[in-house]
Order: sequence, then C-alpha cells, then structure tokens
Amino acid sequence: MKKAISIGAALCVTLAGCGGGGPQKSGGGGLTGDKIVLGVLNDQSATYAQLSGKNSVVAVQMAIDDFKAKYGDKAITKDITVVSADHQNKPDIANTRASEMYDRQGVDAILDVPTSSAALKVADVAKQAKKLYFNISGATTDLTGKSCNKYTFHYAYDTAMLANGTGTAATQAGAKNWYIVYPDYAFGQDMQKSFTAAVQKGGGTVVASDPTPFPNDNFSTFLLKAPTLNPKPDVLGTMQAGADLVNLVKQYNEFKLKDKGVGLAVGLMFLTDIHSLTPDALAGTTFTDAWYWNFDERNRAWADKFSAKAGGQRPTFAHAANYSAAMQYLEAVQAAGTDDADAVVKQLEGKKVDDFFLRNGEFRAADHRVLHDAYLAKVKPSADVKEPWDYEQILKTIPAQDAFRAPSADCKL
Repeated sequence: MKKAISIGAALCVTLAGCGGGGPQKSGGGGLTGDKIVLGVLNDQSATYAQLSGKNSVVAVQMAIDDFKAKYGDKAITKDITVVSADHQNKPDIANTRASEMYDRQGVDAILDVPTSSAALKVADVAKQAKKLYFNISGATTDLTGKSCNKYTFHYAYDTAMLANGTGTAATQAGAKNWYIVYPDYAFGQDMQKSFTAAVQKGGGTVVASDPTPFPNDNFSTFLLKAPTLNPKPDVLGTMQAGADLVNLVKQYNEFKLKDKGVGLAVGLMFLTDIHSLTPDALAGTTFTDAWYWNFDERNRAWADKFSAKAGGQRPTFAHAANYSAAMQYLEAVQAAGTDDADAVVKQLEGKKVDDFFLRNGEFRAADHRVLHDAYLAKVKPSADVKEPWDYEQILKTIPAQDAFRAPSADCKL
C-alpha cells in the first residue's frame, strides 16, 4: 500500500519466480510493511501554531501509546509512529507536504490541517492517493459538500456548527444588526456565508461585511468603520482565528468600540486565544466550542495527561480531536485487520462513538461529517478564574443532531 519495496522484493516481482508473499496489497488482510504511520500536517510556526501546532503531535503520540497499552500483544502491530510537517498555512505547500507524506514517508492517515484552503488541497491529495485524511482544524463546509470524498472525514467542527451556536444565540440575545469582518480565504468566506444565514434566520440583519487580508496585524480600517455604519451595528462579528483574532481583539479594545455601543461576537475561538489575550479582554464574550478541557472529570483526566507532556499547557479542542481521530483510526485498523484504506473507511462509516471528545459521536456515512455534541460557552472574567486555563463557562450543550447541518446534496462520495 505504501512502503518502499526492498531490492530483493523488487527482483522477485521482476523475475516472478520467488514464491511466497510480500506485504499484503490493497484489499487484503494484514498491514503493508507491518507498520502504521500517522502524519500531522499543520501550522507549527505562525498564525495557528498555538491552537494546534506541535502539541497536536504530542496528542497523536498519546493516542499511539494508549492504543499499544490497550491491546498489548494483541495489537495489529507495535510499530506505530507519527511524523509531522509545517504547511505554513499555504495551500501549495500543504499539497506538496501531503504528497510527500503519503508517497515518500508511507503515511497511512494525515491529521489536523488548519487553514481551509490548505485543507481542501489535502483532501484532493487524499482522494488521489486513496489514503485516509482526518481534517481537524479546517472549518470549511466544502469538505462535506462539493469537495467531499471517500477518504476524508471532517472531525471537530465546521463553520455551520459555529454559526448555529454563536450566530443564533447572539441574535436571539438582541444583536440584531451585525458587521462581519472575515479573513479573505476559504475559511473566512465560508464563515461569512454561514453566519449571515444564521443571523438572518434569527431575525437579524448583516449591515455590512468586509474581507480582511490573511494573515493580518492591523484591523484599524475595519474597526474605525464599524461605528460609522448606518444603521450602526449592535455587534462586530469577527471571523478571524488564532493570532489574527488576538490582534483584532486587542485593537477592538484599544478603540473602545464596546463603549461606543458596538459589541463583540467571536466566530471561532480557542482556549489559547483567551490565554494570549487574558480573560478580562474577552470577559462575557459568547462563542461556540467543540470541546472544553474542564467540562467534566472525563475531559479533565485526559487534559491532565496531556498537560504533563505539553509543558503545563491545557489542551484546545484541536489537541483533543487529534487524539480522538488518531485513536479511532487505529481502532478501525484493529477491527478491520488491515490498513487497507477502503476497509478502514468501511469500519468507520456509520460508526457510533462515545469517547471523551466525541460525545454522542457518529461517523455519518452520507458525507463523512463526524457528529458530536457542541457547547455554547462564555469567557469568564478573571475574578471567576479559579485555576490557570479555566477560562470558560459552559452555558449549554448543543446536541450532536442540532449542532451540525444536514448532509449536503453537493456531496457525492
């Protein structure tokens, strides 16, 4: 399926007279090369490095270690490794790195891939290579829409889930007029579309929406524009993420837009964003989270193990989802008795899961959207923070069947 063929094996193929079998081919039982390689492809140096980055490699290694401990000598193989690469949030680099992982490094499944434009490229490579891809950090709904494919599973969240939570809740709470600013690439464009639909469905109006450069460290043009719009927006809906979100919120506070009657709604926020800004910079901000480390004892137990390996940092939902996806992949290989991609996909499609990340989880067969409960959360003021990293108050659980959109007619697996 993937590993380099030795010179001896190549001679056997050429001479067709060696007898015996080499590694199992696609569709057969067992493992090609008798090992499994997982690949983490993400931003390890720039805008999205903190929310996922190198600590997602830590999370995937934790899954490998836990899988080996669970099955011991009954594991399909003890030779399971993880490799990683930095795609620098650039689609062309993501395309090249994904091809290298599958073709040269023998990777069975790629995980993570923030930046939706990069995620879409990797999905194309996975389709061509007929290898598994678990998208964790890219949010575009195209991955389960027009760009869906048999080998790609969209795992943690998407723009529709975020809009269903935050867009609906904020509009119902009184934010009827919105000014939306979004990063000008696939993720931001999809966020703008999803949030506009949610706001309008809730009886609100998008007064204006503007694309911003990506990445960007100066949002003054857009922030100064907000209070001059007619009608004046009740809320600035920011669709940025990672370091871009941190920069925008700092400038929002510097321009004192809240005092000018323009509130803040955050489309996507990670625990690391709150940590960088401090809770008081975002206190009271409502947002949708895919998972929270201190939600209950089950989550906290895993978070404690992660923190011990990650220098004390508490995990974001991206870290937890990378662990969960790696474990679910390994479990599917174990159940199938092979790393053949088609057999693994068959094991996953329709599978119902209840792990610490996937509450009421299901690998939806129709479009490979991985369903699970989501959470409407609010940032605590620092006075309510009782321990480091405990920045969120969970307002309500959004059931899995309500959190995500229905399968798209555009998806043809």
